[in-house]
Amino acid sequence: MAAVGTAAGPAGPEPMPSYAQLVQQGWGSALAAARGCADCGWGLARRGLAEHAHLAPPELLLLALGALGWTALRSAATARLFRPLAKRYRLQPRDAAKMPESAWKFLFYLGSWSYSTYLLFGTDYPFFHDPPSVFYDVLFHHVEWVEMREGTQLERYHNVGILVLFLHDINDVQLEFTKLNIYFKSRGGSYHGLHALAADLGCLSFGFSWFWFRLYWFPLKVLYATSHCSLRSVPDIPFYFFFNTLLLSLTLMNLYWFLYIVAFAAKVLMGQVRELKDLREYDAAEAQDPKPSKAEKPLRNGLVKDKRF
Repeated sequence: MAAVGTAAGPAGPEPMPSYAQLVQQGWGSALAAARGCADCGWGLARRGLAEHAHLAPPELLLLALGALGWTALRSAATARLFRPLAKRYRLQPRDAAKMPESAWKFLFYLGSWSYSTYLLFGTDYPFFHDPPSVFYDVLFHHVEWVEMREGTQLERYHNVGILVLFLHDINDVQLEFTKLNIYFKSRGGSYHGLHALAADLGCLSFGFSWFWFRLYWFPLKVLYATSHCSLRSVPDIPFYFFFNTLLLSLTLMNLYWFLYIVAFAAKVLMGQVRELKDLREYDAAEAQDPKPSKAEKPLRNGLVKDKRF
């Protein structure tokens, strides 16, 4: 799966902007586009969808089969692999109930992130080093789970999606990896320090990569390209406000959750959190272990009473 074609953009990759340039140029381009849009509204949106959003019946069938296939694969993996694995290693009841979900998510996100990494660094796609090239006059060819028709403007956003997946799925891989090590550190009636160390390192890398991938690279690579460079390369690009609103909302959510990560790190530094623990409650786990042990105090509104995690 390689990209071919000749770009109509600059001779070399455009330098990554600063936050100030992102705000100034991105906001300025959006305001200019809003002022110059004489036909913004539902009419323009309907015409854009009719001209650029096409899904043939085979593509819809492929989408349905993919959804059913992934659901069936997850059910089979849970019943034949993850639950027997939890039983074999004698995980605690509550951890055994949570482990299959985290194991599936870990494998799924690892696969999708590895695939996007391959596309960005193992083929001729220049999107990571030169994100504005997504909007240059290039015809790309590749095979995806759901194929999109060549030559449509939506394919430009589809190419941006490869970069978005790369910058976000890495955190999901680290999160589920950390959860799995939390579940396996207390098993078979004994404590395993190696899993505890892996969970701590996973938590540390999760916080660092969240900032670097989602709050540094994502706005300066993706938002700058979609909000400013897109109009410079394709002045009449459709769905400009729709997609940029979604990407800006994603950035704000990333910032919001990063504040929780910082607050958690502060609790660790102040000694309020002494052990990583997954606080999610599962009905299956409660049924197997209805009464909390003396060493584990009851939960109140999702928080451990003595502030231990």
